[in-house]
Amino acid sequence: MPARWFICPDGSIHEISACIENCRMGSRCLFLPTLRAIANSENRQIEGFTITELIAGTRETYLKKTVEYAAAPQDRMLALNGSEVHAKFEQNAEDLLSEVRLREEDISGMFDLYGDVLGDGMLTLGDYKVTSSYKGMLALGKYAVEVETKEIFKSGIRKGQPKTRKEWQEDGVRKGIQDWRLQLNGYRVLLEQAGYPVERMIIQMMIRDAGLEVAARRNVDQSVYLLPINRISDQWVKRYFNTKAQRLRDALSEQKLPPICSAKERWQDRKCQRYCDVAGACSHALTLGSKNNTEVA
Repeated sequence: MPARWFICPDGSIHEISACIENCRMGSRCLFLPTLRAIANSENRQIEGFTITELIAGTRETYLKKTVEYAAAPQDRMLALNGSEVHAKFEQNAEDLLSEVRLREEDISGMFDLYGDVLGDGMLTLGDYKVTSSYKGMLALGKYAVEVETKEIFKSGIRKGQPKTRKEWQEDGVRKGIQDWRLQLNGYRVLLEQAGYPVERMIIQMMIRDAGLEVAARRNVDQSVYLLPINRISDQWVKRYFNTKAQRLRDALSEQKLPPICSAKERWQDRKCQRYCDVAGACSHALTLGSKNNTEVA
């Protein structure tokens, strides 16, 4: 079901239509066209299940399809800005496939870019991501190690101990990108089933806090990185998405709330407490105390 309410900056919740028509606070929190764009993006209805919906927790997606929920416009700005960036890039992708929705039974996915994306003759599935320097650091496999210098501490509680300095390595395990791997491999399978071979998958990862001190401390010193994504076996990908889809079909048919999302899907409960739109309808999130536990005005 679509979002019905906006969460105002003061925490109260109001009908989206009423918010668009007249701001109760006298001065809007965002430009009116921005609020309209957010409302439209929240109310898109796509038949069946999307790759993105299936990657999320089954309970979360079930609730989004069965209950009306509230959305905070401020929290939607990054996603909206990311979509606008995608749209601008796609205007210059005349010779590539872009923003095409592919479907296999009731599972569909809309990929960002397909074709000779890097101009080297390789058929590439490309995807745009806007993320933080922290996730960028993890995705790139960057980590810091302490390396001993030739000096020692001459005073203090560490007197006589060797001094160290931090050195960054980039050969670590790439972390925090399993959802991206699942998403692109899901798109890849749909593309290849439609007759479009994929030779590689690459994410163009844009760092939203690039240039800031916090990014420099994480050794993320570029605004954009190209991140290769490994292929997952077709059998595993199909089994994963078909299993998630069947769980949703069963839950919707029986009108039965699915089990709580896995710890990984819940981001170890951080998503429940801060980032889940339907937390107010979830017993697990309610026990934790979520941002959306506010009565509708």
